[in-house]
Amino acid sequence: MRVPTAIAVTSPDLVLPALDRHTPSAAVLQAAVRAAARGRAGRDRATAKAARQAAAGRAGTPGSYTLDQCLAEMHTLIEHHGYVIVLCPASAPPAVIRRLHTVRSVLETDRVALLRPDLPPLGLAVLALQLRQLSMCDFSPGVLASAARLLAHYIYAGALLGSVARLDRVPVDLKAHARSWVPGSQFAVLATPQPELVRLGDRNAAPDTPALTGPAFGTRLFTAAGQQFTPDWVTTTLAPAWRVQDVTETRLSDESARWWATGKVVEFAAAIPDISVLYQLVSSVRREECHWCGLELIGDRCGFCSSPLAPPPEPAPALAAPVRAAPALDPADPRRALPAAGR
Repeated sequence: MRVPTAIAVTSPDLVLPALDRHTPSAAVLQAAVRAAARGRAGRDRATAKAARQAAAGRAGTPGSYTLDQCLAEMHTLIEHHGYVIVLCPASAPPAVIRRLHTVRSVLETDRVALLRPDLPPLGLAVLALQLRQLSMCDFSPGVLASAARLLAHYIYAGALLGSVARLDRVPVDLKAHARSWVPGSQFAVLATPQPELVRLGDRNAAPDTPALTGPAFGTRLFTAAGQQFTPDWVTTTLAPAWRVQDVTETRLSDESARWWATGKVVEFAAAIPDISVLYQLVSSVRREECHWCGLELIGDRCGFCSSPLAPPPEPAPALAAPVRAAPALDPADPRRALPAAGR
């Protein structure tokens, strides 16, 4: 039986429940989890409890996951699956990115793809779920990794926010910034595929108009609410407006507050749930060969080595017809006496 390409994530919050019993789970990289925990502990100057745990040598404390353990973790995945596709949030702490690049560099392998799509955490979790579904199909690792950029364009990811005062991942005008300070304000924000922002309850909004532009194809809506917000608007207003096929609630990622710059958030993401549609979407794109690492790819960039698609060879210039020299005239030829043209 073919072992599917491993889909790995940097946090357990990015692992959504499978939609069927055939979809494999994602590997949660402890190298990234511990690096993020170590970064948080450094910012907080380490609490007394963490210090006591570290002194006692208890496993699982921030920074206790050594580089050797990180290397062994990734090496095991490569040995078992052949190739590993790692999905990491664009908002992840620098310590996480450094640790992942260090592991790949020390192993000197071209079998690890590090992808950082500019999707909110829930949208990234949905993308990971789609790649997990497609990993059971006959796609090569290179096609699967480069398909992430294609699938991200079909994920409608956003959030219901209590404030956009510090939001810098979606364009926010001065009026929205000012209204963020009004108690009880709520904003519906769409991050991908095209950024949008509307203030709910705005009197200037046209009646009977959906707050956000939704997908024109069948989707399943995933939603995750923080402790200070309820997903009522998402489930009772947005879901019917977008005509989603189903609504699935999950827990909010720890990365969401950092990505949206507020803890008052309800994330949502609408995406294609049907594996047959996903398969048709990916298989319809022309496949190329990476000129650097030799893997198959779709689109304009390799997911493993990040090398852009080589430009098509320029057509060879057409050979000009040889210029025939004019025959020499005999001095006695009367044509030598003719005046030059234009004289």
